[in-house]
Amino acid sequence: MAGNGVGDGTGAGTDVGTNVGTGAGAAAEAGSAVRRAADGPRSVEELRAAAAAGKRLKYVHFWGHTPRRDGSLGAGCFSQWWPSPFTVDGVTYATAEHWMMAGKARLFGDAEAERRAIAASHPKQAKGIGRTVRGFDDAIWQRHRFDLVVEGSVHKFGQDPELREYLLATNSRVLVEASPLDRVWGIGLAADDERAAQPERWRGLNLLGFALMEARQRLAEEA
Repeated sequence: MAGNGVGDGTGAGTDVGTNVGTGAGAAAEAGSAVRRAADGPRSVEELRAAAAAGKRLKYVHFWGHTPRRDGSLGAGCFSQWWPSPFTVDGVTYATAEHWMMAGKARLFGDAEAERRAIAASHPKQAKGIGRTVRGFDDAIWQRHRFDLVVEGSVHKFGQDPELREYLLATNSRVLVEASPLDRVWGIGLAADDERAAQPERWRGLNLLGFALMEARQRLAEEA
């Protein structure tokens, strides 16, 4: 079972966008592609509504990608920077961040940036390359980024039995990237902040958390 708490890494492993709203924006983005009915909230707005309706919610907070000292799998595996190679269409991606940045480059037709992102030696380098994509349009990116991360998460967790089991073991818990630095992919708060368990007080969209929950549902339905 996944434990609660912040990973002990040194930074958010996700690309920060410009949208820092906390409700309808995430809902619209999460619904940018036709998908099955969700088994739980997929936006801060939906999560707040569930909490207001009295639904009991359990959370798994994560941030950072450093493995536990004893070598056991922890919530750090939810980070986009977690070292978990997976292969799609014959191409191997070292981390989900590599996938995301290569996908960002593909979206805008920048083949050179895609190649460099895939070959990057570290997810931080891949992230930097993603910020140089030619022809970038933020409005288009906001429409596609959630589904791109969901797809990468399905591959990442689906191709590694241990990761898959860990994700599925979170059951219906709300996955929360407790990054105090990221208001798009995280909640803009640390896990030890009392507001981290109060979605009405979150400062970010938590897109990574909701993307992981969507991936969890898809993998559970495949079982």
